Amino acid sequence: MIICKFEALNSLKINLMVSKETAYNKISQLVTRFSEQIGSYKNTDYNETLTRRDFIDPFFKALGWDMDNEEGSAEAYREVIHEDKIKVGSATKAPDYSFRLAGGKRLFFVEAKKPSIHVKEEIPPAYQIRRYGWSAKLPISIVTDFEEFAIYDCTKKPKVTDKASTARIKYLTYKEYLTEFDFLWDTFSKERVLKGSFDKFVLSDTGKKGTATVDKEFLESLNQWRKLLAETISVNNIKLNEEKLNFAVQQTLDRIIFLRICEDRGVEPYEKLKYCLNPPLKEGSVYKNLFIYFEEADRKYNSGLFDLNKDDVSHKLNIDNKVLKTIIEELYYPVSPYEFSVLSVEILGSAYEQFLGKVIRLTPSHRAKIEEKPEVRKAGGVYYTPQYIVDYIVKNTVGKLIESKTPKEIEKIKIVDPACGSGSFLIGAYQYLLDWHLSYYMGKGSREKALTPDGRLTTAEKKKILINNIFGVDIDTQATEVTKLSLLLKCMEGETLASIQQTMSFMQERILPTLENNIKSGNSLIDMDFYEGELEFSGTERKIKPFNWQAAFPEVFKQGGFDCVIGNPPYVNIENLGSKSKEYFFRKYKSCIGRTDLYIVFIEKNLQNLKKGGLLSFIIPFAFTNQKYGAVLRKILINDFTINQIVDTSNYLIFENAMVKNIIILIKNETNIKNETNIKVISSMNNFIDNKFTQHNINQELFLELKDNRFETKPYINGLKINNKLWVNSIPFSDICLVAYGARLNHKTKKIGKENYIHEKFIKGYKPFLEGKNINRYNFYQNGWLDYTPSEHYNSMFKELFENDKLICINVVKDRLRFAFDNEKYYNSHTVLNCVRIDKLINASHVSAKKILNNVDWKISQNYDYFYLLGILNSFVINWYFVNFLSESLHFYPNDAKGLPIPKIDFTKPAEKKKHDEIVKHVETMLELNKELQKSKLPAEQEQLKQRITYTDKKIDALVYELYGLTEEEIKVVEG
Repeated sequence: MIICKFEALNSLKINLMVSKETAYNKISQLVTRFSEQIGSYKNTDYNETLTRRDFIDPFFKALGWDMDNEEGSAEAYREVIHEDKIKVGSATKAPDYSFRLAGGKRLFFVEAKKPSIHVKEEIPPAYQIRRYGWSAKLPISIVTDFEEFAIYDCTKKPKVTDKASTARIKYLTYKEYLTEFDFLWDTFSKERVLKGSFDKFVLSDTGKKGTATVDKEFLESLNQWRKLLAETISVNNIKLNEEKLNFAVQQTLDRIIFLRICEDRGVEPYEKLKYCLNPPLKEGSVYKNLFIYFEEADRKYNSGLFDLNKDDVSHKLNIDNKVLKTIIEELYYPVSPYEFSVLSVEILGSAYEQFLGKVIRLTPSHRAKIEEKPEVRKAGGVYYTPQYIVDYIVKNTVGKLIESKTPKEIEKIKIVDPACGSGSFLIGAYQYLLDWHLSYYMGKGSREKALTPDGRLTTAEKKKILINNIFGVDIDTQATEVTKLSLLLKCMEGETLASIQQTMSFMQERILPTLENNIKSGNSLIDMDFYEGELEFSGTERKIKPFNWQAAFPEVFKQGGFDCVIGNPPYVNIENLGSKSKEYFFRKYKSCIGRTDLYIVFIEKNLQNLKKGGLLSFIIPFAFTNQKYGAVLRKILINDFTINQIVDTSNYLIFENAMVKNIIILIKNETNIKNETNIKVISSMNNFIDNKFTQHNINQELFLELKDNRFETKPYINGLKINNKLWVNSIPFSDICLVAYGARLNHKTKKIGKENYIHEKFIKGYKPFLEGKNINRYNFYQNGWLDYTPSEHYNSMFKELFENDKLICINVVKDRLRFAFDNEKYYNSHTVLNCVRIDKLINASHVSAKKILNNVDWKISQNYDYFYLLGILNSFVINWYFVNFLSESLHFYPNDAKGLPIPKIDFTKPAEKKKHDEIVKHVETMLELNKELQKSKLPAEQEQLKQRITYTDKKIDALVYELYGLTEEEIKVVEG
């Protein structure tokens, strides 16, 4: 058996070598033939078609690509797409080749030229291929006439003025193909691409700093066009209010972009929008021409985007010719860097998501002003969900629901995103369904109704899937319009002028469905009972926009609700909302407690909308796993639902420029408290995409045993038992000490910089001062002297917090928790947590101290020595507890400190008091050793002191383990 395996392995190696050798020989023959007859090939009569047939196709075929679709794959699954080129002036409307992986993921484009073209020097071919690659968000693409082979970095924005050499990574001539064959084989052969070599080349040569991605650039263009339209429409249409102005700008822009995309995809005549720029009379209006085009589009597409019967604004608009001319000309080659034939709906959605974060406001003089929406400003911006996250959630919800079903059964499945934004999750779900249906019909051979002769889904089939399965809600009307636009563009993918004419002529129907019954605008969380008790109709509803799900989607709720809820709900502290909304949420939703967040409410509400057995999956903050405000909802999920999966991505940041760590949660509407929840821990974006993770299962019921029903994501089954054990005979630290941040400097003053407050030299009235970075375990050092005027500071904490013996700790944990003892009345900044025994505050007048004193028995705290507490807090076991059961980031918050378990001592029992005092004694030793170490100058003495410190530290740890009653096995778990 061993010999057979060895022989098989050698045989495989030989086959691979033969494959490479065969490729080398074939390319060698091409090089020889080209070299022998180069004169005739360089003749201008030898055209591009012949070059492709004679040289470029055989070249890539030699590298293993199925250039002629010999496998007979459907058009959607071909490895290499040969684009039909539509020449319009100097512009070519599609790249000659698109190389793809199975499933249709593009790798790179190849643009073919005839040998008489000078690829190395001529600008148009380079600009053309870079424009294609950049618009499709591909890392690299190629221009070749076989004589020359140029690879371009397509992450850099192309400019028509760029030289041919700009962004060129590598340049070869046919004479170098054999000497550079290893590079060509390793980078572009199908075999090596499947093994990841292409990805390695891309990562090493592209994506440099300073690149401008197409979605970010398109966002800039959208913002500029919106500004131009807003200014002209507000000035020339004085009767429009803000709502109608926003509608007019959005609709005009969406309609123009939709039609322009249709042109580049070949379903509208190229430059038809440009024809609108030539009014028949001097006083003619470009907008009148455009409006006629919009009416024609309405008859053709049947889309709500062009539904002029419901639109009482557009036909009355007056828009400056100059503005429309600017916008339209910027959508065409060569001014436009965008190639809309390859610009995906997902890329458009990414740009639109950011675009929707701003709104047009009218000044008192009726001038348009564009500003960030208040809710966006409070949330810290708009964060578009990366495509790989969308794909994961869709695959694990929609994918699971349609397994082993027929198209007829899938018709009944209803998928919703309750905060759809620009529609990224709905586009992902729709694409998944389109791919599944295509694969099903290809496999079953049942093509007569669902597939076109060339193996694509028919227009009717795509429309049916969209209408039957996809639903969305958003409070922002503009967002729902963009979602509709994105879904309609996705529905249009693959259509041609011929297929559209056939649909209109033979089937007597318009191209697109109306989505008015599928995509709705309203407040997903607030129902009509918001008005309960109000006698008069007020203007509040304009902002609140109450929404009744059952009335909006009656057919869905007739069958029990939605089968699938997916999305990325907004992360907004409810404290930031209006008082009426806040009151409503706390009255209506069980999960609303404390300083809660809107995503909590989204989960509760949409579980109510979920059919029995249905799936809900959201990407939400990691804080949900451990913060107190999530405790009630976590308990509801544990007791009443099945928590199928939690994906922990807290080791990296998913959202660009957003300091929030996340999880993906997958819930089934089915009670199963004994369920084994699958936990995946993923450490980076690349690991997520490559499906590299650690995973384990945990019994859902165990979460109930944790403090506040925490969702523990680390693989600590034994750790959960230890956690419980730590609390058997413990009290929370908050029963002993008040915990609060130090003073936040210069927030209420015009003085800038802490140098205005912190000084090196002492002056009467200045306070000794330190910052968190100055604190170590068992010691700290002074920062300077603080000129402290409470009225000038944002967080002017009461003096008893500082002018007391206290424990102090840095609020950022880099390696482990670091507590020290301060008996010198240091003042400190907000980077420090101050822990003062409650009995020391009985005379404090500050409201925070009074509140604490009213809620706890201050007499408990007076028996606990600070040194006892210091030993416990600096112990290995407390650090382990924090890291595994409290930490959501590098920060150590007051609430974290308050929730630490401190072993309870019965001071009436000598044996227990002895344990307390023994720790106190060792901590005294530790403090003295640290002081000596700070003073010591001799290396040998320092080394000896460090060894004694390590020994004493271990003694304290041993005493703490004994207090908690941990076994040797449990100590091993704690110590890792």
